[in-house]
Amino acid sequence: MALSAAPTFGNDVRILDGDTIKIGETTYRIFGIDAPEAGQTCARGSGRNWNCGTEAIHALERLVSAGPVNCDGQGLDDYGRTLAICHVGEIDIGAQMVAQGMAWAFRRYSPIYNEIEDQARARDVGIWQAETEPAWELRARRWEAAEQEAPDGCPIKGNISRDGERIYHTPWSHWYSRTKINEAAGERWFCDELEALEAGWRAPLWGG
Repeated sequence: MALSAAPTFGNDVRILDGDTIKIGETTYRIFGIDAPEAGQTCARGSGRNWNCGTEAIHALERLVSAGPVNCDGQGLDDYGRTLAICHVGEIDIGAQMVAQGMAWAFRRYSPIYNEIEDQARARDVGIWQAETEPAWELRARRWEAAEQEAPDGCPIKGNISRDGERIYHTPWSHWYSRTKINEAAGERWFCDELEALEAGWRAPLWGG
């Protein structure tokens, strides 16, 4: 599967998705938010859908492209990513994503952006234009469906690109349905992301 290069900005920032970036060799999961998944669509008030996952990624691109990104680590998540509050200058990236309606405040883990989310919801911006399935519910639903069809109930696809890169795709990945597994070529299935990471596979970068 051919993959293009991800965008690179100050501090060598690469976009993984709407709430995850990579600076150098460190992957940062932006603390306190949950953005739409890359392939997710959301409804508008008019009833027409829009590509909210792609738009969230573009919003994050615009924020990090404004200057060097600095991240204050808040510990690690279950997959070894650094949870962090990230800034460009004085701009809190997580706060801006929530304010623009490009991410939910991840209330189950932190209240820091709750008030900002309430204001975004009142303005009907972004994901608040119409009723939208939260990203965590979409992930759970797609995981459950893929689990029923995957070998041994392990739905993560471990793909090897033409360049030999080992990249895994979760059931909510933008590329999941287009990724085929050829076990004879060394590709494989994983039961969870940690297993894939420990085996030497990486998450896809946006655009690649």
